[in-house]
Amino acid sequence: MHGQAEHRGRRFELIDTGGIIVDDQEYIPSQILRQARVALQSAAQIILLVDGRAEITGADRDLARMLLRLGRPITLAVNKADTRAQDGLANAFYELGIRDVFPVSAEHATGVEALLDHVTAGFAAGEAAPPAVEPIKVAIIGRPNVGKSTLLNALTGQERAIVSPVAGTTRDAVDETVEHDGVPYVFVDTAGIRRKGKTTAMAEKLSVVMARRNIRMAHVVLLVLDAVEGVSTNDATIAGYAHEGGRALILCVNKWDQLRNRSRNEFERGIHDMFKFLDYAPIRFISAKTGAGVAGLFPLIQEVYQAASTRIPTGELNRWVEQLRFDERKILYVTQASFRPPSFVVFTGGKGGPLHFSHERYLINQLRRSFGFRGTPIVLKTKAKGTGKKR
Repeated sequence: MHGQAEHRGRRFELIDTGGIIVDDQEYIPSQILRQARVALQSAAQIILLVDGRAEITGADRDLARMLLRLGRPITLAVNKADTRAQDGLANAFYELGIRDVFPVSAEHATGVEALLDHVTAGFAAGEAAPPAVEPIKVAIIGRPNVGKSTLLNALTGQERAIVSPVAGTTRDAVDETVEHDGVPYVFVDTAGIRRKGKTTAMAEKLSVVMARRNIRMAHVVLLVLDAVEGVSTNDATIAGYAHEGGRALILCVNKWDQLRNRSRNEFERGIHDMFKFLDYAPIRFISAKTGAGVAGLFPLIQEVYQAASTRIPTGELNRWVEQLRFDERKILYVTQASFRPPSFVVFTGGKGGPLHFSHERYLINQLRRSFGFRGTPIVLKTKAKGTGKKR
């Protein structure tokens, strides 16, 4: 994980690597080390965090030796020094050969100020930050092992997420900020979402809860589908999370390069049969592994984001609705209540109550035909004689 930070007017980027075990040959630890090396080799300062209440381990010594060989400024932070009496815990850790040692308590935030004073002492104080442009927040969702992490790496141009043939590698959301053609994006690679009956481990259940939370916080959702395995009912369930959350949505058919004799039209028909409620969502065929089609996602993300953010003046809406014909009901007027998703309130006259579902559907289709709204759900609420009905 990483983010922007500031201490006493000095701004810097802070990167939290995965836990590093130097000589572990297993796939995941070795990939964590490989990614961490990229950050370490470009770092202005390195903070090595150790557990002050535990004895020094061989893994601590190996990691300290590796870091010292890099020739970068290193500070040792000895965590869990929760009281003044425990500050002495740090003394034993001078054995690791790192000169600058600071006792801290991450839980109580004690010692952190002194640590930051030391680490940022050589950083230049920056000018006041310019007003930030709100980035487009994009959540990447899908079943386990459909290529979400590979797509994140392709979109960001660097290996921020670990790609493994083992399903479920991503448990915590991995986010990366990218600027493309002057537009900032924040991409979030969420954990793969299984069917409820297939989710057993507590960590996996929590990761699915967090994935759904990231969907709610996103502006745009990329649903990654596996072209080789085809579309499943679980894909439809996951798509429903984005639809119910009112998120703009793009369907990304990944691994398309692995299919030789399948037509796109045929595959799209299968998607539309499975996702009848997503007739507004554009479909893109990509290969996250080779990068084919990935660059084209950026303008499409902008398009659906802008569609979801559209506001239509009430006057324009009511001039539009006058052109429509309703035999059973007169619409008094229409107004847009909110955006992301675009939400409209339709006030009706007559004695028959709110609009029939078929009329609501007709209104939504006409809104799309006249004003666009590609890639975003539309919420319609009808009111008649003091009652409300939301669809």
